[in-house]
Amino acid sequence: MQFTLLRSNDEFQALADEWNHLLAMSASHVPFLRHEYLMAWWQTLGGGEWSNSAGPKPELYVVLGRRSDGSLAGIAPLFYTLNRDGEPALMLLGSIEISDYLDLIVPQEDLETFIPALLDFLDSPALPPWAVLDFYNILESSPSLAGLQAAAQARTWTYQQEKLQHCPSIHLASDWETYLAGIDKKQRHEIRRKMRRIESQEHAVRWYIVEDQANLEDELDALFDLMAFDPEKKRFLTQEMRTQMHLAFHAAFQAGWLQLAFIEIDGEKAAGYVNFDYENQIWVYNSGINFDLGALSPGWVLLGYLIQWAIEHGRASFDFMRGDEDYKYRFGAIDRRIVRATLRRNSQ
Repeated sequence: MQFTLLRSNDEFQALADEWNHLLAMSASHVPFLRHEYLMAWWQTLGGGEWSNSAGPKPELYVVLGRRSDGSLAGIAPLFYTLNRDGEPALMLLGSIEISDYLDLIVPQEDLETFIPALLDFLDSPALPPWAVLDFYNILESSPSLAGLQAAAQARTWTYQQEKLQHCPSIHLASDWETYLAGIDKKQRHEIRRKMRRIESQEHAVRWYIVEDQANLEDELDALFDLMAFDPEKKRFLTQEMRTQMHLAFHAAFQAGWLQLAFIEIDGEKAAGYVNFDYENQIWVYNSGINFDLGALSPGWVLLGYLIQWAIEHGRASFDFMRGDEDYKYRFGAIDRRIVRATLRRNSQ
């Protein structure tokens, strides 16, 4: 296997088709590894997460592994920066705050070959003087973790794995009633009660998924306005972060995997969800609720409609991604975790 470095934005942009083709065969096929998402992330350095950090400006160090026939076998989507501990590090593009799941991009059958060869390449003079490979947000079920650990141990490098956030997910049933029957009786009653209550109010209620790209910019701004009802999310929504999200969501919409949904009460937006409808799953990314209409539980109701829609459209799962908020488990989600894997050479 031959390894090369991709260092420039133009080279990164030119790899789009080949990148996404390999991702479709990868052991970790998640929306945050799509080329268009990571291009948007790199343009703003995660909405300012890394451009505002101490130290030199991050540098692109994407590693491409090619077979003898020139075909792409694996991608390590990396950048070089000072990590949160102030150490020179190679990190996964997308790290840390706004990309729920990250990983190497390698088909399952090539992991055993790719990872050891990758570590050999990363230990070469072609790379900057990193102190740690610092890989955040890898699902604990990823086969990359065992491969990284084995390859590190074979080199007598230090490998550590730390559990991070909870990532609850629902395995969807074949129909709505079967789904409801599979969750706690009290919670099933609560979901039905809240959905009936809003539907029986003397108000005009409608929910919809945004389909017209001409309205996308205004609809995204409306979502951000809903998110800003929450003081923590309002602080999160800096101008750089808004720019990042506009770029990422427009790219996802154009690629056909953005799901932006709202519920309105008497013409006023009461709640919104922005999700990814990708690879037969719904990936719940963020939400906003109009606190002035909170008595009608519009967030719960819209979530119920979205789960029902996902079931009716044959989606296999409804992934709440990072965060252990109680409502996720009330809707029947089963827990998982993401981890941080760090690798250090003996000389460091």
